[in-house]
Amino acid sequence: MHEIGMGPGQCLPMVLARGLAVGLAAGLVSGAAHGADLLDDVTTRGTLRIALEGSYPPFNFHDPQSGQLTGYDADVARLVAAGLGVKPQFVVSEWSAILPGLAGGKADVAVSQVHVTKARQREFGFSAPYTYSAPQLIVRSNERASLRGLADLKGRTVGVGQASVYEQQARAVAGIGIRSYPAAAENLQDLAFGRIDAVLNDSLMVAYLLRNSSLPLRAGPRVGPVERTAVAFRGGNPRFKAAVDRTLETARASGELRRLSLKWFGVDASREAR
Repeated sequence: MHEIGMGPGQCLPMVLARGLAVGLAAGLVSGAAHGADLLDDVTTRGTLRIALEGSYPPFNFHDPQSGQLTGYDADVARLVAAGLGVKPQFVVSEWSAILPGLAGGKADVAVSQVHVTKARQREFGFSAPYTYSAPQLIVRSNERASLRGLADLKGRTVGVGQASVYEQQARAVAGIGIRSYPAAAENLQDLAFGRIDAVLNDSLMVAYLLRNSSLPLRAGPRVGPVERTAVAFRGGNPRFKAAVDRTLETARASGELRRLSLKWFGVDASREAR
């Protein structure tokens, strides 16, 4: 599934676009003698191919009314594309296929809550972070056990996203049963129906769920340190990274990232809490 273009009310402010256009032009001139870079491919093509799940609210999902991709990641992706002076082209797939697809050239970037890890940094390039959040448990509303961390779930089953950092974190604790899912909606439904005992996911998704879902679920404890989320792309593209970082920094300075975060989460997750 693909979507090209920007929806109503999603245009980047003109002051942001003007500043980024100047920076982009300077980057193209200064980098011309340094060989091919993803920035050249993207600007020549006129589109930025953006991989995301499309089934992970509030980060990226299809609006039930219009069918259009929406969510925090989708808004940030459109912002980045506008800053580069190109159109966004969304490439939707299950999470487990996003990073392999990015490595194989099926997309230029992944903007789908890709957490920055040392293992991923060995294979991919990353922009400056645009989201900070922590792993958190979700449990049924009638859960009686006193849960303080993952270790308290030994002997029970936890639902996680396939190939996610949350799956890695849960598997690192001996004695926990793991059930992995291609989409968040499926593990939340299984939790509500008692097929699993908890779900491990992003604290920002938990807050959104509690405001927008009728499932009999509630937030459990946060169970890990703050994670950084960034735009991922194939490594070895320094001018592309610089252009994306300029886009994000300009949006941060103008308050646009904060506005998007408040829109979707009710808190400013675009900066690390101090």
